[in-house]
Amino acid sequence: MATTYAVLSEGLEKRFGAVRALRGLDLAVPEGTVCGVLGPNGAGKTTAVRLLTTLLAPDAGSARVAGHDVVREQDAVRRAIGVTGQSTSVDVELTGRQNLRLFARLHGMRGAAARERAGDLLERFGLAEAADRAAGTYSGGMRRRLDLAASLVTHPRVLFLDEPTTGLDPASRGEIWAAVRALTARGTTVLLTTQYLEEADRLADHIVLIDRGRAAVTGTPADLKARIGARAEVAVASGDALHQAAAVLDQLTGAEPRLDAATRTVSALSMDPTLTLPRIVRALDGAGVAILDVSLRPPTLDEVFLRLTDAPDPANSRKELVT
Repeated sequence: MATTYAVLSEGLEKRFGAVRALRGLDLAVPEGTVCGVLGPNGAGKTTAVRLLTTLLAPDAGSARVAGHDVVREQDAVRRAIGVTGQSTSVDVELTGRQNLRLFARLHGMRGAAARERAGDLLERFGLAEAADRAAGTYSGGMRRRLDLAASLVTHPRVLFLDEPTTGLDPASRGEIWAAVRALTARGTTVLLTTQYLEEADRLADHIVLIDRGRAAVTGTPADLKARIGARAEVAVASGDALHQAAAVLDQLTGAEPRLDAATRTVSALSMDPTLTLPRIVRALDGAGVAILDVSLRPPTLDEVFLRLTDAPDPANSRKELVT
């Protein structure tokens, strides 16, 4: 059965003066899936989203969203999509119900239709009890859910989420994640940009790492992790044993080990599929290293991001990844 793509772009290019924001971006997002778009600062992610949502016109290349050309069929694209930006779009002085009715009326719904749609969305997003309170009294998570509900007034086929959980606490972030999963279960396609790699790992069926305006790497989270192997980690009994353990891991993996003196741990990535825990333990024991713990685990998406892009500082993997 042929795959139907909700978002499909080929060779998208965009310049801002001397800056080439996009250099031939290709995207293919199947219907009913979540595509996580990641990349270092300045990679071109926000420019891509603006092109796909008709806010900018490409200099070259083509793109179709929900089957419509983003240049020649802008009105059709806008009718087919919902967009939730980084900043909330709700009016804090209006109640939750009034906000959703307002959005419904802006989209052409009148009277009973607007009231019914607002009520349905308030129920779906767990906001019915707070529906008649001013949105300014909502918690951050509740306000973000209201913002997400507002973007769904028109039953969009494709939803663009730009950093939907930035600044939220873990509980509120989990609520948004649950809402996104429910949307895809109903058939909505979601293109997600996020600064939380854990979020992409949890939600995305497919990930695109954009670097220098191109799709540098694509694949499922599991596929991307498999590209950089497994991480062996050893906790030692004393600081003196740290360098001994590092030498063993260096020999076993051929990769430069990472040492953490504060936790007395050393780790290294390995692409060797034959590397096993018993083999690591035997090598450490043979070198006389006193160990407390040994593990061999898949890499995190943070590690994938740092390895497969040019992000210079590990701290950046947990800061702003989307521009």
